[in-house]
Amino acid sequence: MPRDDRAPKSDAPVYTGTERLQKVLAAAGVGSRRACEDLIFRRRVTVNGRVAQLGDKADPTRDVIVVDGERLQADVRLVYVAMNKPRGVVTTMADEKGRTELADFIGARVEQRVYHVGRLDADSEGLLLLTNDGTLAHKLMHPSYQVLKTYLAEVAGPIPRNLSKRLLTGVELEDGPVKLDSFKLVDTLGKTAQVELSLHEGRKHIVRRLMAEVGHPVSRLVRTSIGPIKLGDLRTGRLRRLTNAEVAALFKAVGD
Repeated sequence: MPRDDRAPKSDAPVYTGTERLQKVLAAAGVGSRRACEDLIFRRRVTVNGRVAQLGDKADPTRDVIVVDGERLQADVRLVYVAMNKPRGVVTTMADEKGRTELADFIGARVEQRVYHVGRLDADSEGLLLLTNDGTLAHKLMHPSYQVLKTYLAEVAGPIPRNLSKRLLTGVELEDGPVKLDSFKLVDTLGKTAQVELSLHEGRKHIVRRLMAEVGHPVSRLVRTSIGPIKLGDLRTGRLRRLTNAEVAALFKAVGD
């Protein structure tokens, strides 16, 4: 996967109406205009559910364009960025207390005004998605779409054998029950253990509260994935733009 730690500004044109479909596809990064014409010719592109033909036009700001079964985000005004949030940074663009915030890292790297998808508390780190696509952001955060999030946590050990079953069955918290989708012991480090856990929940401090409730408080928490998007080797404090395939995977994750 190509790296883009700087998340550079886009110099692609912003369309205000319909354009030749191959031009729209090329501008969205699908390939050269000739390659896009070949995709259309081979009936691999649909616009609003109809198989496209050479000569068709599309409005990238309104039409639903699908290539090889995956929805393409062709509106170049929309941006999708992954960030590796450092520990100690608050998930806000303007902190009243003057603490280190997201805007300190984004700066001029992203020209458009973006918003974070969900939150990570100041003491947590890892993957954060930033976008100006309000519709997709809402779906990614809404519990009804059940987008899976995975974390790597350092917790107080040792880990008893029955803990996994208990977490997968469900634990009652003060604001209702919660259960994990997956849990595994990764490593044991003296009196601490490293565990990987996944859940669809989005309640505030849910991982920390859950692990504290079962007697294994968290000392470090890193989010490693949101749905199909992985943190990978993105360095702390860096950003990169999502690829077309990753954006398509996010649409698929929320049923679009």
